[in-house]
Amino acid sequence: MVPQMILVMLNNIKPQTGRLLVSEPFMADPNFKRSVVLLTEHGDEGTVGYILNQVGNLILNDVIQDLWEADNHIYFGGPVAADTLHFIHRCYDKLQSGEEIGNGIYWGGNFETLKILLNTNAIKANEVKFFMGYSGWDTGQLEREIEQNAWMVSNISDTNLIFGNDDEQLWRDVIVNLGPKYAHISNFPVDPSLN
Repeated sequence: MVPQMILVMLNNIKPQTGRLLVSEPFMADPNFKRSVVLLTEHGDEGTVGYILNQVGNLILNDVIQDLWEADNHIYFGGPVAADTLHFIHRCYDKLQSGEEIGNGIYWGGNFETLKILLNTNAIKANEVKFFMGYSGWDTGQLEREIEQNAWMVSNISDTNLIFGNDDEQLWRDVIVNLGPKYAHISNFPVDPSLN
């Protein structure tokens, strides 16, 4: 029998574009288990974001044939429109396009220019991250899930975490960055029955 655990994870940070969602440690939805989601849009019409720490089995040149040496991993961005490709980057100086979401991070941009930059090795792997699909919430849905303690909201403390590739550690690092009140959560086992 698994002991029932009630976590009160309310913090004062509200969701908004450029912030992170961190799933509660025992989230049942397998799409979001121990996920960190970057919010790229949050407003009156809902919320859009990308799961930062679920790397997929594909690399970019598996999906786009004319990207000869683009061996960037493609991440599972979320369960919505899982057959669409999206990207975030921190190289506006090179790409000259994209919508700034904060902290020097940009959402999307001119993909043809990006392809040229990738093929000429002008962009490093840690400057851009690709996703298949996205995560989406209708108006008010995310706020309800936060009230039910499914998510914590965090500011971005270090953009290197966003573009890194240590998927398992990212969830823990973001929780620890919430402060000492939450740090103990990072040590919870994936399966509480093993505790």
